[in-house]
Amino acid sequence: MATTYLSRSASGGSRTTWTISAWVKRSQLESSGSSTIFNGYKDGNNESQLLFKNDSIEFYDYSSSSRTGTLITNAKYRDTSAWYHIVAVWDTTNATAGDRMRLYVNGVEETSFATDTQPSSSQNSSLGNGSYTQQIGLYASNSSYYFDGSMTHIHFCDGYAYDASYFGETDSTSGIWKPKTAPS
Repeated sequence: MATTYLSRSASGGSRTTWTISAWVKRSQLESSGSSTIFNGYKDGNNESQLLFKNDSIEFYDYSSSSRTGTLITNAKYRDTSAWYHIVAVWDTTNATAGDRMRLYVNGVEETSFATDTQPSSSQNSSLGNGSYTQQIGLYASNSSYYFDGSMTHIHFCDGYAYDASYFGETDSTSGIWKPKTAPS
């Protein structure tokens, strides 16, 4: 099991609009628990997280001891030989209620969810809530939920709601989704 991760302290930022983008390749499927890609953590009552759980992708915000938004895919991501490009968007300034949280996998917006609980208009996320910690590859409040695999091209875009095409594109020869070397 991997036990490496990146962590940085942050303060302030937009609490209504941000985007996470990461290219990930799982080394193994978790037998129990979760495999965290990104975690923004203030305390046990305030966190935002993007992770694999039961082979689905889960994206949620937990503020003031309650979930303010949750997306859990119906799709399962079990191919340990594949790279997945995952983009999670939090944009509670969006007038369309169903678009305030969005997930993209390999350039395609996910629309089939086991759980789809959208945040209210202008709902603040826990990210940007004073001083907090951003972690890549570890769930801050449970140190057993490391990401076991490889990651690259990880971006946290504070104040911006970008779709997957900002970070990736379809190769014209192979038809495979690939990273852009410089976001547009």
